[in-house]
Amino acid sequence: YQKYAAEHIEKNPVAALFLDMGLGKTVTTLTAIYDLVLDSFEVQKVLVIAPLRVARDTWPDEIEKWEHLKGLSYSVVIGSEEERKQALAKRAHIYLINRENIDWLVNKSGYDFNFDMVVIDELSSFKSFTSKRFKSLLEVRPKVKRFVGLTGTPTSNGLMDLWAEFRLLDMGKRLGRYISTFRNLFFVPEKYYGDKVYTYKAKAGAEQGIYNLIGDITISMKANDFLNMPKLLLNEVVVKLNQAERKLYSNLETQMALQVKDQEINAVNAASLSGKLLQMANGAVYSEDGSIVYIHDRKLDALEDLIEGANGKPVLIAYWFKHDLERIKERFKVREIKSSQDIKDWNAGKIALAVIHPASAGHGLNLQAGGSTMVWFGLTWSLELYQQTNARLWRQGQQDGTVVIHHIIAKDTIDEAVM
Repeated sequence: YQKYAAEHIEKNPVAALFLDMGLGKTVTTLTAIYDLVLDSFEVQKVLVIAPLRVARDTWPDEIEKWEHLKGLSYSVVIGSEEERKQALAKRAHIYLINRENIDWLVNKSGYDFNFDMVVIDELSSFKSFTSKRFKSLLEVRPKVKRFVGLTGTPTSNGLMDLWAEFRLLDMGKRLGRYISTFRNLFFVPEKYYGDKVYTYKAKAGAEQGIYNLIGDITISMKANDFLNMPKLLLNEVVVKLNQAERKLYSNLETQMALQVKDQEINAVNAASLSGKLLQMANGAVYSEDGSIVYIHDRKLDALEDLIEGANGKPVLIAYWFKHDLERIKERFKVREIKSSQDIKDWNAGKIALAVIHPASAGHGLNLQAGGSTMVWFGLTWSLELYQQTNARLWRQGQQDGTVVIHHIIAKDTIDEAVM
């Protein structure tokens, strides 16, 4: 299936690969790049845009790991501005850059954008057509001969996500040059506030209609269809707030304001309230002046039980808020997965307790060699980050036959809605 996907990239100047996590998007794409650069000589310079750690660690690791990719050279365009400029000046086949630096590369670096092939690893991170990264890349898109989009989660918020992704890929050929045209064709307004439409829902038959339009350049594959995946166990660990803690939570939920001792907690709107309630469910919440107000330790106690229950097996803990991390660090001896060395040490079995933030380590990192147990201390509304983070352990190459993912959920709180 990887050979089939690599041939798809080679045959189609514009290609979308919607491959499930763990199917090997990176090595597949690199195989196609090798053929295009060093075999058919159709391509000279490739720009790969990826999440920071993926650009820094995963792509270089894959280039060096595979025998059939020997001869491909790369330059990592990450670091200070001076380091980035030096990396761009270096002769290489592939230039790896993190997505936050695309605006800099296009508009501020002074570098002539002369890449004849661009690969976006995690195409879904370009789904917002109002973002700087999208606008900057769209500006130089006509200069690029070959364009490849990779992701395992193309529509985590619904089919509307696809418009911006394909606007970059084929410059609007399939789904239209304007979001309004795409919306009118396939969606109807769902929720209004006055004249403003907040959400849309897909019309009957929209899904198939969209798939028909993009099908010629897109392949989609699920891991379960191609791999002998390890068994996945999803477990919910329920904790209960006591009467006093429950009263604080309910007061904030109903009144959108709360006084705890001398600290004030206010939610200015529904989104803010959602965030504050998630924090309270986890055990602490930020006050108006940014200080941490402690509510309970229920989740920390449950985490302690889960760590004990793992009997010395490595445990990966996913957290969401900074105060979650601080409280976890106060109770347990943990190491954050941030640097290349952290990733190597985790996979070598040198870390017993590790913590990761889904937004920074959710995509593309291979952590399956280091353990098979994950605990979600706090939950996120983002389905994409949730699935991607789980796939760090639940993927091909996992040595353990079963991956266990625990979710610590505070009963009768917003946690249950997220779950």
